[in-house]
Order: sequence, then structure tokens, then C-alpha cells
Amino acid sequence: MIITILGTGTSQGVPVIGCDCRVCTSSDPRDRRLRTSALVAHKGKHVQIDTGPDFREQMLAAAPPYIDAILYTHEHADHTAGLDDVRPFNFMHRRDMPLYALERVADGLRKRFDYAFAERPYPGVPMLDLHEIDAGQHFTAAGIEWRAIPVFHGQLPILGFRTGDFAYLTDVKTLPEEALEEVIGCEVLVINALHHDAHHTHLNLEESLHMIDRIGPRRAYLTHLSHRMGLHAEIERTLPPGVFIAYDGLRIEVV
Repeated sequence: MIITILGTGTSQGVPVIGCDCRVCTSSDPRDRRLRTSALVAHKGKHVQIDTGPDFREQMLAAAPPYIDAILYTHEHADHTAGLDDVRPFNFMHRRDMPLYALERVADGLRKRFDYAFAERPYPGVPMLDLHEIDAGQHFTAAGIEWRAIPVFHGQLPILGFRTGDFAYLTDVKTLPEEALEEVIGCEVLVINALHHDAHHTHLNLEESLHMIDRIGPRRAYLTHLSHRMGLHAEIERTLPPGVFIAYDGLRIEVV
């Protein structure tokens, strides 16, 4: 299994428009962060997690031959706004794109992209096959077994995902015990760490490191990073063994 981390930034991305801080003006390409998403290549299939506003640019960089399914963590714009850009995959392969999301998130997609779900859509709209899943459900997408991990983004119930020894948790503030049980002992964990200060809807760095200790992965990668986290090169030197700052384009192998 190969995980490509396509984006590691917050809803604003990094650099932030109009900001001249050390991170936003850094020449280190690891400090340039598109909106958070990931691509899982496994068993000859490619599964996308979230389609934020940078989805087109991310697909051009990663150049997957096809996307076999898309999983959604939640409905916020930085995780869904790029859905229209699945159209080239529709046109090339002449099939609908399977989407998997909570019922609430599915309803939001139907409203935001209502033209794609119209009874008589005009030619050229995204062709979508929307599947509703439940928190805690084990389901199959693109022939791969997944677990929908129930987590909380502040007070909002959202999903993380696990397949095999890989777990992906972003925009998390708290994990209920049943969620912890689903991810404990995974080999590779990707988890959010917004910055150093307390935040009402996201784990900060200290909280994320504590969560990593509880989960106990062999390797953990931090994502959904604000420019307030600091420079990649400086922060990574402060992390404990086995914990790394993810960056856009990072490829992770899970044996």
C-alpha cells in the first residue's frame, strides 16, 4: 500500500493570502501546503480521501491513472469544494465516480453540487454514485475493506478511516473510546496537529502527540498544519522518534 499525502494545510492553505510570516515566505517547498487530502494506492486501486479546493492541482501532481472511489471525512469546503474536478476521470473512463460519506455529508454534497444530482443534468456535469455510510461501519470501496472511524471535529461528528495497518484522522479534536480501539496498534497513522495553542475544534501539537502515544503506531505523520505551527525543518527536529511532519507529495509505504 502506498499513501500519497496530497495536501497538509489548513482551510486557508500555506502560504496564507497576504501573510508575510517566516513560514508563508519560506523557500523550503515543505512549507507550502495545499488543503488536506490523501491518495491510497492498494491492490491496483486508487482511493481518494477528500476533494478540497486544490484537488485539480493535486491530481496533476500525483497523476494517478484513475480514481476508483472517494471517501469523505466531512462536509467542510476545504474537504469537498473540488468535487467538480472528478469530471476528467468520468470522461476518460465513462463511469460514475463512487463517493462514500455520512448521510449528513451526502446531503450537503447534493445541495452544494445540485446540478450533478438533477433529474435531467446538463451534459458534462460530474457523474457521481453517492453511497451513505455510518460511523463505525466496516464497508468496501474499490474492492478494499475500510473502517469508518467515529471522531469529533469540535462538536461535529466526522469520520476517520482505516484500511489494513493504515489509519487517517484529520480535523480531529476528540476520539471516543470505540474510535481508539479501531486504530490502536496501526503501523502508520496520519493525524492532524493544527499549531501549538489550544483550539476548540482541532488537536494542537501537544494533544496530537499525546494521542499518538495512546494509539501507538510505528510511524505517525502530522497533517492539517497552520502557518502558526512553524517551519517544517525546525519543528520536525523537536518531535519524538517515529513522529514526522508530513508535507505535500510525501509517499508512505505500508507493508
